[in-house]
Amino acid sequence: MILVLAGTEEGRRVAALLQQEGFSVQVSAVTAYGTKLLAQQGLSNISAGPLDEAALQQVLKQGITLLVDATHPFACQASQNAMAAAAAVGVPYLRLERPATALPEHSLVHEASDLATAIEKSLSLGKVIFSTLGSKNLAPLVAAARSHGAQVVARVLPDSNVLRSCQELGLTPAQLVALQGPCSRELNAALYRQYQAQVVLTKNSGSTGGVEEKIDAALQVGIPIVVWQRPKLHYPLILQQPKEVVQYCLKYLPKG
Repeated sequence: MILVLAGTEEGRRVAALLQQEGFSVQVSAVTAYGTKLLAQQGLSNISAGPLDEAALQQVLKQGITLLVDATHPFACQASQNAMAAAAAVGVPYLRLERPATALPEHSLVHEASDLATAIEKSLSLGKVIFSTLGSKNLAPLVAAARSHGAQVVARVLPDSNVLRSCQELGLTPAQLVALQGPCSRELNAALYRQYQAQVVLTKNSGSTGGVEEKIDAALQVGIPIVVWQRPKLHYPLILQQPKEVVQYCLKYLPKG
């Protein structure tokens, strides 16, 4: 059986493709919303909730022949847990990671190697920061912005738990854009203008995350954008397309 950690659109797609090819597939999703999306893809063997390294080891011992890590490019801890658990149990590990976006050479486009650098750079460029980093990275941004007399406008998922966590950080309704992306260039530009953004802060989550549209919109509006680049992890095997994973499994794994 193949275990897919399906924290992304690519993860859901590869799980469905593997099932269509006749492989036995178990899919893991962290959230109830992720579970619902997987069910809509026609997948039935779904487990919900986060898995630490120890819990993942126990799952892998239940007849898993391959671990496909399709978690988010910035979910470093999840990938590190997956690699460690697979190595400990002796199950082959395969990383499915969408390609990063090549950033244009432009004076308004700034790269940052980590979150702290991204926040510092953003604060040096403007006092109204439009963040599309997601709710999990908001706490250090909001704290730094307050200490610098800056304001954060955060685009986050329209999820009650996410909105509650944002309110607990002290963000007001006027500072929250509850909207699921990716968004078009036109919508991004309209949001930047509506909230009078002076700088955009995002991460290089690839084309699926709408990075190109965010950058294009910032250039259109004429404001700087800071792009947090992906952390570098050393994966034992990495593929970039769901079809490549299916081809790998067809070549090396028995069905069933």
